[in-house]
Amino acid sequence: MHWLARLETKFGHLAIHGLLRYVAALSSLCFVFAMINPRYIGFLVLDRDRLMAGEVWRLFTYLFIPSIGGLFPDWLGMAMYVWFLFWMGDGLEQAWGAFRLNVYFLLGMIGTTIGVLIAGSSPGGGIFYMTIFLAFARFYPDTVIRLFFVLPVKVKWLAWLDGALLLMNFIGGDMAIRLAIVAGLLNYLLFFGRDIFNDAKLHREVVQRRARFEREIRTGTEETMHCCKICGRTELTTPELEFRVSDDGEEYCAEHLPKKVVT
Repeated sequence: MHWLARLETKFGHLAIHGLLRYVAALSSLCFVFAMINPRYIGFLVLDRDRLMAGEVWRLFTYLFIPSIGGLFPDWLGMAMYVWFLFWMGDGLEQAWGAFRLNVYFLLGMIGTTIGVLIAGSSPGGGIFYMTIFLAFARFYPDTVIRLFFVLPVKVKWLAWLDGALLLMNFIGGDMAIRLAIVAGLLNYLLFFGRDIFNDAKLHREVVQRRARFEREIRTGTEETMHCCKICGRTELTTPELEFRVSDDGEEYCAEHLPKKVVT
């Protein structure tokens, strides 16, 4: 990612260190205000119509709406949410550095905003923080967390679960929802898209080599790349031989090669 390295050289001094800690602090403040008056959250959500009406603060305030609820009391859910942001932020900053985390955060915010403009509905920070977690899982896949304080689960399995949920929404949604999901994943795709492609390519090559090896074991033979049409020798039986393809499209060793050769 040469473009990112160049940006860091020029603007690295502008990075906000401990970015997700500040986000956690502002989320805690939003939680307090919401407890006082739940209607307060309505002024923070990322709503396309309100945004077009000039309420530009919604471009970033939606990020501070805490995602809590479920089995635990709100106060406990909020405490876990803050701890989770601290944990992910510190881990990503250690792996990336403050500047790259800042860029990832900014691109995620831009992508989420584009997604809202496309879909016309406010997904909140759900997809955005999912990309933060997916990035964390790329660096710390085998880290174990305890669901409900009891069940130990590796981070990578939770990341796969998040990916499966996104895929289900992508398949089941209309075109606007699909475009919104892709836009929301903008930061993740820019930072990890090439690695994902290379990993998939490597995995395919490993599977092919394993299948070829197992086939050779079953048949008792080894596949060859070269074989002389005249004598039948290969690079395995006679490694020192050179092979060429003749005008007739057949392959010959150097000893039996016809005069005109297509190299």
